[in-house]
Order: sequence, then structure tokens, then C-alpha cells
Amino acid sequence: MKKLVAIHLALGFALGPAVEASASETPDQHVAQQRAALPPAAMQAAQAMLAQRSGGFSVGTGVRGQAASLTRFGDIQADTQYPIASASKFLAAATVMAVVDEGKLQLDAPIATWLPTLPPAAGKLTLRQLLSQTSGLAGVKGEYYDLAQDHRITLEQSAMDVTQRPLISVPGEVFAYGSAGFQLAGAAVEAATGQRWAQVFQDKIATPLGMTRTYWTHLRLDSADELPLTDEQGGPRRLLAVLGDAWADSARRGQAVVALMDQGPYLVQRQAIHTAPATAQWLATPRGDSTGVTLDLPDEPEGMTYDLASGQVRPGGRGVRIYALSVHADIPRRPGRHGLDAIEQHAMLRASSLRMEWPRQAGDVLEVTGGKLLVWASDATQRFPSGFGTDGRLFTPDDPMVALPRGYTLVTLDPQGFR
Repeated sequence: MKKLVAIHLALGFALGPAVEASASETPDQHVAQQRAALPPAAMQAAQAMLAQRSGGFSVGTGVRGQAASLTRFGDIQADTQYPIASASKFLAAATVMAVVDEGKLQLDAPIATWLPTLPPAAGKLTLRQLLSQTSGLAGVKGEYYDLAQDHRITLEQSAMDVTQRPLISVPGEVFAYGSAGFQLAGAAVEAATGQRWAQVFQDKIATPLGMTRTYWTHLRLDSADELPLTDEQGGPRRLLAVLGDAWADSARRGQAVVALMDQGPYLVQRQAIHTAPATAQWLATPRGDSTGVTLDLPDEPEGMTYDLASGQVRPGGRGVRIYALSVHADIPRRPGRHGLDAIEQHAMLRASSLRMEWPRQAGDVLEVTGGKLLVWASDATQRFPSGFGTDGRLFTPDDPMVALPRGYTLVTLDPQGFR
């Protein structure tokens, strides 16, 4: 009988503050922040949203700029922080313009001035075109995908991902809303300042304006608790993944994919823009109304092989192979799909079984700080780290090592010692 490993995948995040106001509780589980009651139609619509599990939100009414009522519903408080999604675009543009004001960027110079490794067509784009959504890069209506930066890679690497597909219109001629252009603009800011985007935003916008509750982060879950894996004696032979509510809509559309992929080149060899080949990917998509998937594990999986005791790397043979689980959403349906391409692996990543440390300075390497890995060993003599070592980094010479049993082992990357 095949062994079973259970996984639960979910998503949640926080960014900016909710509107601050004094409030008094009312009996019907909503909070009136101003005395005037909401119109009946607005109250009915709000209750319908709650019934659909829409979470916390506020509803306000007013006339000629004067607020008449403001009521909050669900799990929301005056100090609750929420992701502001595309409302961050004006903050992003303000951050870019602050660097323009310093003379470190120019609106009408080719973006290749700061990002010289971009493909030629993308390199000719300007910041003015990128910020005004007229760059010709595919946006949410220009193609089937919109882009969100993979938290495991730098903005410069994300910009390279964005520009791998051809432009969909002549730059400067067509407005196409999306997020792709902001990846390039952010990468240019980092290149011009030598600082991470989040730090530039804090220095140029948040701190001067006293925005103490607003900061820049990735919309991701990357702690061990988000993908709780459980092992069984003898190692797993099948993975069972149950997607949380955040993925329900994508799952029903057949556009949520759970992937187990070879991450050895990324983790051990520090290949930050590593893309797993189709032969080293195992995918599963929920069917019908189900949000559960199973992944059958092969006796010997494909992937790069590492002799961690000697430091040798080889495409096959004796050693260990290292895999991580991830969720990718809004994936286009493709008959006969056998793998995710580079865009789908990086730009459509929504959750990972790994927790990563986002570097503070441009040029730093992202490091694993926790989470879980699935490791395959060719035999019982293969060794694998049992902790991060004195430098706090994984897969470095000071890692303590232990022998793994032959086959699959689920490794929890606990800072107090792996288990």
C-alpha cells in the first residue's frame, strides 16, 4: 500500500492600514463608525457579501464629499492591516518619481540604461511608458496572465521573466492595464539606487509622510505552517494536497496547479533564476468541485543529484535530490500539459513550502530560513544537513550532517534543528 502525506495549502497576507475611526458595537454584528445608518440597499448588499465569505470590509455613503455613514463588517478593526493590491500602483509611481527627482532616473531614457541585459525590444521601453501602462507589455487584458514577482528572486530577475514574451502592441500607442511594467520600473529603481525596492519606498515615501503602518512586502505565505506536511514511517509515496478557500475559484476553473519541482539548483547551487525542466515536475489540478489533489511519487524521481558530503554535483547516479511544493494560480488551461514554463513557475507562484529571507541590499542572495523539503536519497549512505550551522545558512560547509534512509524523507527546516 502506498504511504500518504497530507498537505493543506492556504493563503493570507497583510500590508496597509484600515481607516482609523472610533466605533461602537451594534447588535447585528457590524460596527457603525458614524451615527447615520446605511441605506437599506447598502446594508442588504453588505450582508450578501458577508454571506459569500468575503471577509472584512467597510461601506460608506456621502454627498458632495461629506461622509454620511461609515460601517465596517466582518473581521476588521480600526488598526487592521490589509493588502492594498493595485492601489499600490500610485505609491510605486511616487517612489519611482522620487528617484527621478534625484536625477538617478530619467522618464524618457531607454530602460536598458539601467537594465542592460534586457531583450532589445524591452530595453527600448521608457519609464514614462511603463508607468502609464503603454509599454506594450502584456497586461491583464493583453494576454492570459498578469505578473506578480516570485518572492524567491530579485526584481531584476523578475524583469527578465516579464520581458521573455513578445510585446503585444507598439510602445506608446495602446493602453493595457497590468502589473508587468512595474516590475521593470522597480528593477530600474534598485539598479539606480543600489537599494532594495522596499527600502527605497520607506526612505522616499513612507517615512517622510509618517506612514508607519504601511510597508512593502510580497503577497505570499512562506512559513512552515502554511503547507503543513505530515510524514509516515517508511517515507511518503503519495502526496495529498487540500487547497484552502483562497484557491477555490481558481481550482474550480481548472487554473490552480499544485507542483512538486526539483529545487536543488536553486537551493544548493544558488541559481536564482533556475527553472525546473518538465521532467523534474509533478503537477496536480483539482477536478470538479474538489479542492484536493494527489501526487504519486515515482520510485526514482528525475532531478539534479548532489553528494553533499563531497560537494559533487551530477545529473544522475548516487546522491540526494531536493524538491519543494508550490501552488500556482491563474494558470491557462493547456491540453496535454506536462509542466509549467518559466513564466508559470515564477510569475504565477502563489505559495511555497519554503520560507525565504528577503535580502535588504541589491545583490544579496535569498536564503532559506524555514519550511519543508522532500528529499530523495539513492541509498542509506547519503548525508543531508541536520541544521543551518553557525552561519545560519543552508547548504554551506558548516552545516551539521546526518545520514538519510534510502528513498523519500520529509525534512522540516526548524532553526532549532531539522527533523
